[in-house]
Amino acid sequence: MEQIIRIGTRASRLALWQAEYVAQKLRTEGWQVAIVPVETVGDKILHKTIAKIGGKGIFTEELEQKLRCGEIDIAVHSAKDLPSSLPDGLEIIAYTEREPVHDVLVSYNKYFTLDESQKIVLGTSSTRRVAMIKHYMPKIKTVDVRGNLQTRMRKMEEGVCDALVLAYAGVRRMEYQEFIVMHLPVSTFTPAVGQGSIAVEASSRLDPLVLKSIRKVVNHEPTELRLRAERAFLRTLQGGCSIPSFALADFISPQELHINGGIISLNGREIVRAQQTGSIANPEAIGNALAYQVLEQGGEKILQDIRKQHV
Repeated sequence: MEQIIRIGTRASRLALWQAEYVAQKLRTEGWQVAIVPVETVGDKILHKTIAKIGGKGIFTEELEQKLRCGEIDIAVHSAKDLPSSLPDGLEIIAYTEREPVHDVLVSYNKYFTLDESQKIVLGTSSTRRVAMIKHYMPKIKTVDVRGNLQTRMRKMEEGVCDALVLAYAGVRRMEYQEFIVMHLPVSTFTPAVGQGSIAVEASSRLDPLVLKSIRKVVNHEPTELRLRAERAFLRTLQGGCSIPSFALADFISPQELHINGGIISLNGREIVRAQQTGSIANPEAIGNALAYQVLEQGGEKILQDIRKQHV
């Protein structure tokens, strides 16, 4: 096909891997593809935590600007980096098939164990992971470690931390599996909304034929249904990168989704967790119901306390 689909992406190795993954699928459909790397606010400011930068859209805003002005045709993101509400005129048009969603501990010390009697320091930039560590492993310390995966690995090698807490999907994509020393259970360390999938974002002005072609080769419908439920939960909860919320939806039958999720206080002392089940005919309704349940059971107070601390 003569038309070239311009794919916008962050410039890190992992982001470029994800863009190339989508590009390869489009090439199989006969499309020509150009990958356009873009540096985002989240990539530029590494000396502050995500919460202090502002959280919402720090990894997506520059890409969305280029979508709106037509400099790129689609943007490829880690689905967990996308804000729960998108700007007017933009939409998610496809989700790749979801990989295992859990978090892992990565260390250069292959004998590493989570022995709380030892002075262990875990590196992470995620408010969710920090809060969960404080809740489930209160004697273990954390340190903010930001940057791309290679930068984080280098910081760990320099002694900033003993191990990193990362999403398994990113570790696998960068072929760092040999350094995994522990797989964390989703029953306790429930992942961030969208973790494990790649999302394709586009302007509503995108040619409908191009959109249809992209969905045909990229979108994985079961993943889309799961993430629609999770993102609805996050949207109703009004959570973002600075809010330690979590949710995971999965099928319990071909026609039913189950979602487990909640919110945890920044100090890890309070956690509200709930679950909902419903028909795949309306996944957003399941996510919304979960959010209202979490808010009613104490989540609203946790949210208010977190926002006071961020003022």
